[in-house]
Amino acid sequence: MNPIFQSEPIELHLPDATIIYYPHFFDQKEADAIFAQLKNEIPWQQDEIRVYGKIHPQPRLTALFGNEGKPYSYSNIKMQPHPWNLLLQKIKSSVESATDTNFTTVLLNLYRDGKDSNGWHADNEKELGANPIIASVSFGAERVFQLKHNSIPNLKQNILLEHGSLLLMKGATQHFWKHQIPKTSKPIGERINLTFRVIQ
Repeated sequence: MNPIFQSEPIELHLPDATIIYYPHFFDQKEADAIFAQLKNEIPWQQDEIRVYGKIHPQPRLTALFGNEGKPYSYSNIKMQPHPWNLLLQKIKSSVESATDTNFTTVLLNLYRDGKDSNGWHADNEKELGANPIIASVSFGAERVFQLKHNSIPNLKQNILLEHGSLLLMKGATQHFWKHQIPKTSKPIGERINLTFRVIQ
């Protein structure tokens, strides 16, 4: 699995952040094949989350894979990892080569349609360490990834995450910025997102 860099990486010049976008990290043929295999082979689950004291089904499906059985917790959900499968190991190797980082864990999200979403948050859980490196790979339907600065109200950025793309966030990004995948009323297909991270 050799990513084909069809265009140069794009660095977003945002204050208090280091964010690099690779629009075509995997070419379309390979991205199509990866999407189909992930859709069919991953043991997707739907957890419940507590929002303002009420329990709701999480508005997307998820799965966790990782090293040494290290769990990952967010939004009062504690996930136990599945052992790496061959496809995820290959994707992981490609991402590690591009980012010069050894990742321990990947959280997968399946957005079934435009009603599925991921609300405003930062990937700043304590087990990710002080300045976490997050590598996010997208397959399937394009979705808008929104960023907003924590203390500068008008400082916002939208990125259209394309099929086969890689978004890298590192440095102080998670300290100063939140991000989300908002709902959309547009008819839209399925999207699978893999967020690679390092659990300390």
